[in-house]
Amino acid sequence: MKDFKLYTITGEEFHPGRDLLTVMEKAILGGSDIIQLRDKTNSKKVVFEKAKKLRELTRKYEVTFIVNDHIDVALAVDADGIHIGQDDLPIEEARKIVGKDKIIGLSTHAIEEAREAERAGADYIGVGPIFPTKSKVDVVDPVTTDYIRQVVKEITIPFVAIGGIKLHNVDQVLEAGATRICAISEIVGADNVESVCQQFIEKIKQKVNI
Repeated sequence: MKDFKLYTITGEEFHPGRDLLTVMEKAILGGSDIIQLRDKTNSKKVVFEKAKKLRELTRKYEVTFIVNDHIDVALAVDADGIHIGQDDLPIEEARKIVGKDKIIGLSTHAIEEAREAERAGADYIGVGPIFPTKSKVDVVDPVTTDYIRQVVKEITIPFVAIGGIKLHNVDQVLEAGATRICAISEIVGADNVESVCQQFIEKIKQKVNI
């Protein structure tokens, strides 16, 4: 998969009254190089329609597009990959469905899960939640930046830090060794989505000397 710096997940509850595509386009223009559609409440048909439009948008800007959970939707719109959780299909089984060319990302909350994800063939892992977050209902307790340090020492596949990351605390995440950041409410809920993304990118570049 192409390397990335800023991973943005949809969160329509954080921008009521604003169009999904408009918000995500602003995120891309600000520097987001992965967009993930996460919709755990709407019907499959609604998720498919959103995915189809986001696939068109991300293709226009040559940005990686990931669908959370809905493997069938990801395949139907030819997304670049899927993101799954610890309670979803095992990576090996998901790989049989999506094939070797699709990206598979997995959420992890402990070093044992990260090791297993790497062994099973994940293309990248999510590491978090680093801080308390309101972006998920079934969220686990914060893993803190200590987990990032563990992953940096042991894991060779790409990882993205996620969970409660804001402009005011992202420096702690980067100092722990993360080079890729995921944010939801801080980006999509911002008055100026593009500017917030640019600020995240600048902080990442400063810390990792890009």
